[in-house]
Amino acid sequence: MKKNAFTLIELLVVIAVIGILATIVAVSVNNARTKARDARRKVDIVQLQKALELYYDANGSYPASGGATSPNIGWSNSNDASWDTLQTALAPYLARLPHDPRESANGWPGGGSQSYAFYSRGYGCDLQWYMLVYRLENAQGIDPGVTACDNTTFRYGGNGANTNVKTVGARAR
Repeated sequence: MKKNAFTLIELLVVIAVIGILATIVAVSVNNARTKARDARRKVDIVQLQKALELYYDANGSYPASGGATSPNIGWSNSNDASWDTLQTALAPYLARLPHDPRESANGWPGGGSQSYAFYSRGYGCDLQWYMLVYRLENAQGIDPGVTACDNTTFRYGGNGANTNVKTVGARAR
């Protein structure tokens, strides 16, 4: 009488195929999460820019960057107390300032940390221009940069064709 059963090799082949498929699914899910976080960052920056423009329209200047506890004098960074000062200024236009989805405990985006940074000081027209710096997880195109009133251009992502650090901003009209 012949018994129907799987051989050890057949079982190992099936387990290997399942392992390969699980790895492919895990990588795809991780890539989708990374893309979703990058999309969120872009939306956050657009919201910040709109709030900053509303603030400018109401006050004739952009809010002051920096804070007494800011480790980067003059900068407001979403991972330190200086962000609270910016939150207070923009509260009428944006209920809650966004934070990077994978925010680092310290540091700033141009230095490799996941956070948002805001600057509006000096360079020919204090509080009449601003820049926002943020870091994507996947490099996507050039850093657009921003030019201050004295024509100093800032591109914390560099001049390369594909960077993950982005610098955006505006000058008073």
